[in-house]
Amino acid sequence: MFDPFIAPSGTLLGLLQRGRGDGTLHALAAPRPEALAALNHCVLSDPRHDWQVENRSLYYARLYLDLDGGIEEIERHLCDADDHLDTDDSRTGLALAVLGHLASYGRDDALALLRRYAATGSNWAWALDELALRDDDAGLRSLAMPVLARFPENAEGRAELATTVRDAYEPRPWRLWADDPRPSVGARVRAASEQGSFDRWQRQMRPGGPGPGWGVQAVFDWAQAGLDRGSVLHVPAARCLSAVAGPEDRPMIVEAARSGFDGARCAALHYLAAEVRDPVVLDLIEAATLGASPTVAEAAVAAFERMCGEAAVERARRWAQRPDALGASAAGVLACRGGAQDAPLVLGALRDAVRGEGPDAPRLWTLVDGAGRLGIACAAPVLRHVYRETSSSHLRGRAAQALAATDPSFATGFAVECLWDCEETTREVAARHAETGDIRVAERLRRLAADPAEEAEVQSAVRSRIGPDAPAV
Repeated sequence: MFDPFIAPSGTLLGLLQRGRGDGTLHALAAPRPEALAALNHCVLSDPRHDWQVENRSLYYARLYLDLDGGIEEIERHLCDADDHLDTDDSRTGLALAVLGHLASYGRDDALALLRRYAATGSNWAWALDELALRDDDAGLRSLAMPVLARFPENAEGRAELATTVRDAYEPRPWRLWADDPRPSVGARVRAASEQGSFDRWQRQMRPGGPGPGWGVQAVFDWAQAGLDRGSVLHVPAARCLSAVAGPEDRPMIVEAARSGFDGARCAALHYLAAEVRDPVVLDLIEAATLGASPTVAEAAVAAFERMCGEAAVERARRWAQRPDALGASAAGVLACRGGAQDAPLVLGALRDAVRGEGPDAPRLWTLVDGAGRLGIACAAPVLRHVYRETSSSHLRGRAAQALAATDPSFATGFAVECLWDCEETTREVAARHAETGDIRVAERLRRLAADPAEEAEVQSAVRSRIGPDAPAV
């Protein structure tokens, strides 16, 4: 999936794309056609860089309900001819997830559209998963024939059906269909389920990794063979070394970490760093980052990040101001495991990351957490900038958590809008910190407490504020 275009954070579209609480508040205050147009744009053009860690569907579904919005644009998008040309999940996944939440809120039009798309659409498996959580048995049984018709009655079709049944994210429809008395439904699904179980058993009986009798050199050869074919096996190879290596093998492993082939070198570095925590590895890591192999340099940095103990933290203090990947990693180690004396180094790295790489820099995640963990009060302006500008709702949630620990104005400022945020962890932070003197906060807490779609952790935080033993709101 290509990187989506994200509008400026000060616009309604930009706020909704980011999933910010202010997006909902601004949409409810904007002219309804304008708000619905921005909402439809977000749902039909997924704004997330990584849908596996960022939430939007419940956020957008709630806004559809608040705006009393129809689903005509979603229907047009799902039924477009492009649905059978562009079959990537990113084109329709968010829209289907939104429909699933709308169906759980009692929107019959959303439920009907999900059923129709499961019968005819290219991303039918996603729609079926949504229905598995929300539809009744009769509705799911009605889809058995349209779904099974996708798999021809030949060897290839039977194999594909067995794989689909075996890998189904939500097994409920397939279990219902397996009990269907019709041979064209129940018998086919049962046979596919049995074949999938047999395939899984066969894979388990054919392990491709290390076996009994392997030694250190065999593990190194396995790691190198994996690297040659494009598989990164550094970490599993390091675990294998911990099982087969003895004290007498240490010189061989150290030499491999210093000058071996790339696969062996990477495995040895990880073994010395994480499995035995050998102090000599720190010098080997530094040397590896200066070498000619990017693969080894990357593995060395990753090995350093896996290290525990004061020796690694002390070395991180020396490396934190280096202008390379090892310096960035060292700052991250201090953010995670450093003490109060490391706050200036963490703050400097945080500022440098924002200044040099922008509010979506990957290393910001650890540095933002570190600023909150260390309680760096003067980091609040940078954290507020990250909160406003990042397109990652997950990073924004981390910034909110850090602001709760560093910014005295958080409770009356960002915490209020966080109650409407797309991420449940961010709403949980807000529920614990938002100043209840704001009338919007009291009303929102009550609504979250009564919403059956809200996450349990959020509702627990809400109850701690509005329960019988909590202060009145």
